[in-house]
Amino acid sequence: MKRYAAHPDGGLLTSHTPIGYSTGMVHVIRDKEKMVNRIRRLRGQVDAIERALEQGQECGAILQTIAACRGAMNGLMAELVEEQIRSHVLSPDRRKPTAEQAQAAEGLISLVRTYLR
Repeated sequence: MKRYAAHPDGGLLTSHTPIGYSTGMVHVIRDKEKMVNRIRRLRGQVDAIERALEQGQECGAILQTIAACRGAMNGLMAELVEEQIRSHVLSPDRRKPTAEQAQAAEGLISLVRTYLR
């Protein structure tokens, strides 16, 4: 069971696991500007859907914008899931994964990317 506590370096959360403490989502903080820019683009797409509905645009155009928004959200999710696998399942802080583990992780990443894109 994980318990969360404030991190001493300024409020980042750490999780207490059976094998010790680990900082959560550090990789996201590292790429924070990139993630924020992706979210801003997503927000722009959602705003475009709202404007299209308010203006009574054609259903086809609205559906196309919704599909683009969904694709962008799925891409963001796939990126975060991949980073989660690389940073926490194949954690560089732990022992080196076996070839079989690394291959299984790559297969999982590929499956997630295929499913979410």
